[in-house]
Amino acid sequence: MAPNRPFVVDPVLTAIAIGYRNPAQTLIADLVLPRVPVGGEKFKWTLYNLAEAFNVPDARVGRRGRVQQLEFGGTEQNDAVDDYGLDAPIPNSDIDSAANARAHGLSAYDPEAHSTQMLTDTINNIREVRVAGIVQNAANYNGARQITLSGTSQLSDYTNSDPLGVIKTGCESTLVYPPNIMVMGRAVWSKLSSHPKVVNAVKGNLTNSGMVTRQQFAELFSDQGITQVLVGDAYYNTAKPGQAASLARAWGKHISLIYVNPIAQPEAGGITFGLTATYGTKIAGRIEDKDIGLQGGVRIRSGERLKEIVVAQDVGYFIQNAVA
Repeated sequence: MAPNRPFVVDPVLTAIAIGYRNPAQTLIADLVLPRVPVGGEKFKWTLYNLAEAFNVPDARVGRRGRVQQLEFGGTEQNDAVDDYGLDAPIPNSDIDSAANARAHGLSAYDPEAHSTQMLTDTINNIREVRVAGIVQNAANYNGARQITLSGTSQLSDYTNSDPLGVIKTGCESTLVYPPNIMVMGRAVWSKLSSHPKVVNAVKGNLTNSGMVTRQQFAELFSDQGITQVLVGDAYYNTAKPGQAASLARAWGKHISLIYVNPIAQPEAGGITFGLTATYGTKIAGRIEDKDIGLQGGVRIRSGERLKEIVVAQDVGYFIQNAVA
C-alpha cells in the first residue's frame, strides 16, 4: 500500500489553477517573457561569443597550404528554477457549512475552489510585478541600446517631443534581430496614443487630434519589425501588511523594444531577449491541518516552479522615463 503523501495534488483544483485568468489585457508577463519547459529543477544554457558569428577571416587556401581552423565555443550557464507558492487555511467548519448551503441550493460557493482561484491570481500578480521589474531594469540592456528621456524630449510633451523618431531609432539600434514587441505601461500608452505626431502619421496627415488603437500603432512600425504592442495594466499593493492598501502600476513610465522568439529554449538554444524556464505545470491541492480551528481544517496550496532569464541583452532597447 502506497504511503500517504503530505501534499496531495487534486486534479480538480489543479484544473482551476491552470485555467484561471485575470481580465483580458491585464497581465502580459507570459507574452513578454514566454514560458518554455525545462527538463529538471536545475538546467543549463549557453551564452555564445557574439564575435564568432560575424567574423570574416581570410579563408583563402594555398595550393599546398593548410586550411585555417576556427574554434567555436560558449560559456555554460548553470541555473535553477525557483519555487513560488502560497497557502490558504480553511477550517473544516467552513467547508461543511458551505457544502450544506450548496446541498440546499442556497449557494454555489466552494471555499476550496475559491481559495485556489485567489491564490493562483496572487501568484500570477507576483510574477507580473517580477517580470515588469526585469524588463524595466536598465541593467538588463546593453548600455549602448538605451536612452533616458527628460524634459521636452519626454513623449508627454506634445509640442517638442518626437515619438516616431525616438521609437524608430530604438528599432534600428538592436543587434541583428529588430524588436518585434513593444512593451509599455498604461501611463505611457495613455499619452502616446493621443500624441499629435502619432495621430497625424496614422490618419494620413488629416488631423492631429484624437487617438489611435494599439493595432494602428503597431502597423505604423511594422516596417521596423514591430508586430505587437503590449500595455501593462496590472496593479499591485505597495503597502506593508496591516497598512491601508496603496495600489501602484506594475509597469511604469518606460518603453521596452524587445525581440521575442516564443520557441527559443534555454537548453536547445535560440535568440530571444528573455524567457521563462518552467519546470512542470502549475499545481494546486490540499494539505490536512489539525491545528486549524476546533475541528481542524485544510490548507489549500497553489504554486509553480520557474525562472525568468534575460538571454540576449543586445536584442532589446530601453526607453527610460518615456513620459513625465
